[in-house]
Amino acid sequence: MESGDVDDEAVRARAMAAVSDALVGAATDLSLDAVLERLVSAARNLVGARYAALGVPDGEGGFARFITAGMDDELVEALGPLPRSHGLLDAMLTQPEPYRTADIRLDPRFRGWWPSRHPDMRSFLGYPILLRGDIIGAFYLTDKIGAEEFDVTDEHLISIFVPHAAVLVEHARLYEQSRELSVAGERDRISRELHDALTQTLFGARLAVQTAAHALGTDTPDVSTASERVGRASRLLDEAFGELRTLIYDLQPPDLAVDGLVGALRKHLDLVGRTSELTVSLAVSGALPSLPAETERQLLRIVQEALANVVRHASASKVTVTVGARNGKGHVVVLDITDDGVGFDPSSMGGVRSRRLGLTSMSDRAHAVGGKLTIRSAPGEGTTIHAEVPVG
Repeated sequence: MESGDVDDEAVRARAMAAVSDALVGAATDLSLDAVLERLVSAARNLVGARYAALGVPDGEGGFARFITAGMDDELVEALGPLPRSHGLLDAMLTQPEPYRTADIRLDPRFRGWWPSRHPDMRSFLGYPILLRGDIIGAFYLTDKIGAEEFDVTDEHLISIFVPHAAVLVEHARLYEQSRELSVAGERDRISRELHDALTQTLFGARLAVQTAAHALGTDTPDVSTASERVGRASRLLDEAFGELRTLIYDLQPPDLAVDGLVGALRKHLDLVGRTSELTVSLAVSGALPSLPAETERQLLRIVQEALANVVRHASASKVTVTVGARNGKGHVVVLDITDDGVGFDPSSMGGVRSRRLGLTSMSDRAHAVGGKLTIRSAPGEGTTIHAEVPVG
């Protein structure tokens, strides 16, 4: 079948149905292995492959995960440990283009079957999974059922499926990291933030997916509505991915004992600048006095929480952090975090919304070291978080 023969509407409907199924599962179980299993099964069913695998590289020549579909437990056990990324396995992780062939054994990169009980496969469709230009995994689909080889329609189906799969894979990886990380004294705060940041977002994604599934599950599938709803679900999951990323970075602060407050702030701002759309800058006003370790820690946390708010909610293009000693006497350290975002009315902040933005937490941190925190903001005029902490 040539590309001109592809019924794009029908193909898109099938691909969106597969995406919908995968998203429904992810909304109920975000563990990485569960997400990968759903994705590889969905891809296998989508193109009618006898066998399928989804490989996630470990960066050291092997696979951190290699999930298969179409093989029974006895065969998987007989195949032994995870394969190394060589031959066509490696090719899909190093080249950004898909590859299909009627007989994988004729490809010069084919290295034979190992171990001996490995199924003898023929037709092959490999498709790298890209996220923001980086290959984070690959689908390996073999033995087209009912045909000699995978065709251009199969490749087109997977091409629609893969971008949504990429978001789910990365989202599940970050979710898993967030569960594994634990910092003494921070567990309650992290639990609250995870709940606040993710519950409503994931609930919205699940509703969107259910609507898409309903639109596709009729005698006359509404592809347009399903596509719009799946797109919304993907955007919501991408938003949740951003929330998790911010929390994970927050759990891994720079080393204050080594870098000092200014050095730690500089490193964190650099990280935020590289992982967001923000233009960030740090201004230091004069020489800072020597600060107790707890004061430095709380000031750093205030900056981290304020920047997390800017990334999540402010729709800002730039943010500036200014730190200095008031009047140059060293009696009070002054900290300002200023953004040019949408702003808000501080007088209208209720308890729940205040907690969601971390304002209560930031204020508590300032008070914990004898200081105070104020907020200056207005709709359309950006926000400044201002903290003053006495020294000594």
